Amino acid sequence: MPTERFTFPGHSGESLSARLDLPDGPHLATALFAHCFTCGKDIPAARRISARLSQLGIAVLRFDFTGLGHSGGEFANTTFSSNIADLRAAAKALEERGMPATMLIGHSLGGAAVLKAAKRMPEIKAVATLGAPFDPGHVVHNFEAALPEIEARGSAQVTLGGRPLTIGRQFIEDVREEVLANSIAKMNAALLVLHAPKDAIVSIDNAAEIFVAAKHPKSFVTLDEADHLITRAEDAEYAAEIIATWATRYLDLSPPAPPIGVPEGVLRVSEADPKGFLQDISNGSGHHLLADEPLAYGGTNKGLTPYGLVSAGLGACTSMTIRMYARRKGWPLDHVSVDISHNKVHAQDAETGSGDKIDQFKRLITLTGDLDDAQRTRLMEIADRCPVHRTLERSAEVVTELAA
Repeated sequence: MPTERFTFPGHSGESLSARLDLPDGPHLATALFAHCFTCGKDIPAARRISARLSQLGIAVLRFDFTGLGHSGGEFANTTFSSNIADLRAAAKALEERGMPATMLIGHSLGGAAVLKAAKRMPEIKAVATLGAPFDPGHVVHNFEAALPEIEARGSAQVTLGGRPLTIGRQFIEDVREEVLANSIAKMNAALLVLHAPKDAIVSIDNAAEIFVAAKHPKSFVTLDEADHLITRAEDAEYAAEIIATWATRYLDLSPPAPPIGVPEGVLRVSEADPKGFLQDISNGSGHHLLADEPLAYGGTNKGLTPYGLVSAGLGACTSMTIRMYARRKGWPLDHVSVDISHNKVHAQDAETGSGDKIDQFKRLITLTGDLDDAQRTRLMEIADRCPVHRTLERSAEVVTELAA
């Protein structure tokens, strides 16, 4: 996933730090990510969601709001309204790069911000929120003990997420006055609400209120055991997968024509977990699956093994080839199923005349329908004409190059 770092002016002219995660292949759309209250653009959930979307061809801009992370300005002088202004400044920066955003993603208070901002951004087609509050004033409970000092002195230093931050009175007044219901109702974009039932920071009741206030198309997906910050890798990966799949319905992700000589396009495999064996496999914008190894071999068993994928290709191609022939002949074939097993056998057992071990794929084909013996025999012969079968029998050339 190529990443470009740059800065752009925020609502007050201060330089905001941004990270633009780009697809390895064609750029099909752009999303803008708003992080949670006092967090930053580099939290694990944001990284994982950006990585997954980039595999679909969706570039993702993550940035630190004014006064946070690597961005300039004073956090004490910011408000909920200034966050929305920073969001619009980020959208403008993308437009100037010829990459206008068509999707907004917001986490926690960032989710409330994208719900508010979307109404005034007609180019936005899809909005996704994670653990977002229906009432932005909800964040005040994080520093209730400091409210008297903030009211009396105009600001106070509080500790949030293990670090000291100064909260100003104007921030308190701004979030307390904000009402999202009208903005949500008038949002001209598809909405996806993701929330965890056990979220101890923003209760799931907020998700219900957001969902009820929105018009269709809208969707709600529970994040089950996830915490508010979506810190577990498996929860972040699940959220990323849901957002990525959902987005394909509302964004135009039509890929360009495949490269000359590669009619099916380029299939990309990339590591999902460098500490294990889990792999992300994507083919264009509409197809994604996982490859892994069993637990006994050090994997997490979240996907088919590499040989399992080869077996799946053989089985699928066999079934398709049989169906295509029966359809052309008008034969009463009701259903086809193919069971594949893979093993390493000695070559002499396969009658090749060698003592070396080779790969053996066994197919058990089930043909259901009112077929006579001649038709069944013919369909079994046709199974051997499956292109993947022929590739495996004849062997293939693998040409390997090192990317520059």
